[in-house]
Amino acid sequence: MDHSAHHPHHSAGHTVRAAHGGHGDGHGPAATWGTAVKATLHCLTGCAIGEILGMVIGTALMWGNAQTMALAITLAFLFGYSFTLFAVLRAGLGFKSALKVALAADTVSIAVMELVDNTIIALTPGAMDAHLTEGLFWYALLGGFAVAFVLTTPVNKWMIGRGKGHAVVHAYH
Repeated sequence: MDHSAHHPHHSAGHTVRAAHGGHGDGHGPAATWGTAVKATLHCLTGCAIGEILGMVIGTALMWGNAQTMALAITLAFLFGYSFTLFAVLRAGLGFKSALKVALAADTVSIAVMELVDNTIIALTPGAMDAHLTEGLFWYALLGGFAVAFVLTTPVNKWMIGRGKGHAVVHAYH
């Protein structure tokens, strides 16, 4: 019988309510909009750095759209995970454990953000063929980030409320 839904879990000396996500009672992060916004901004920062870098590299090397987008998405995940990974490593976790925390904390958030952002870029007429010096390139990219932020924040709020996503990182802060 699984008792995890009724009892708090202990991790790194902190209590995290897995089933309830904490309720602002000091046992874990509350699933507030503020917490979700902070988690999404954290994710967006890493994703944006990686994705912009990938788009710039691919465009500068005159790669095709598919290769450029693949590089941008790969770097978005890499930078997104690295922000959490380095923070958890600084908290004293070993690399393997820190990597598991980063993957658990960020995978869904980054995936939703990248799906939304890249869909918007792909569906914006001319954006995939725009050059770095053209406003359309930047408007589509930044507009995609804005929409991805709006759509990913409720996902993060839902996950934090269930002790998942960025809730797993809070035990190490």
